[in-house]
Amino acid sequence: MDHKITTQWKGGLTFESDNPSGKSVIMDTNIEGQEERYGLSPKAMMLSSLAGCSALDVISTLDKMKEDIDDFKIEVFGELTDEHPKYYHSVVVDYHFYGSDLNKNKCERAVNLSVEKYCGVMEMFRRFADVKTNITYHKR
Repeated sequence: MDHKITTQWKGGLTFESDNPSGKSVIMDTNIEGQEERYGLSPKAMMLSSLAGCSALDVISTLDKMKEDIDDFKIEVFGELTDEHPKYYHSVVVDYHFYGSDLNKNKCERAVNLSVEKYCGVMEMFRRFADVKTNITYHKR
């Protein structure tokens, strides 16, 4: 499967990038002396892509397992190298499950399937970063 995107300059350091889904996103960066931001940071969007890819896997797997949860979120922390070109050399992915009667075995299985088998973005990150994962359960 091939994907093609187009990123269009919108002035200053702001860009709009499309997606094969037909949606688009605005990207920019911190500019000294300018407080207003219009979009997302390209590097931080990589962390969002990692979380989104894995979250899709986890939720679809739990649905197939017929496991109900009240809520779910992923927090991703990335540490950039000090030297240019700066990239994420270490990443921690924290999975948070919320519910009154969570089946921890099913939740853990869903995370492991995403991390080890299904999430292509996770695999891409492993090519250049040390990736660690944690699972936390919250009672509701």
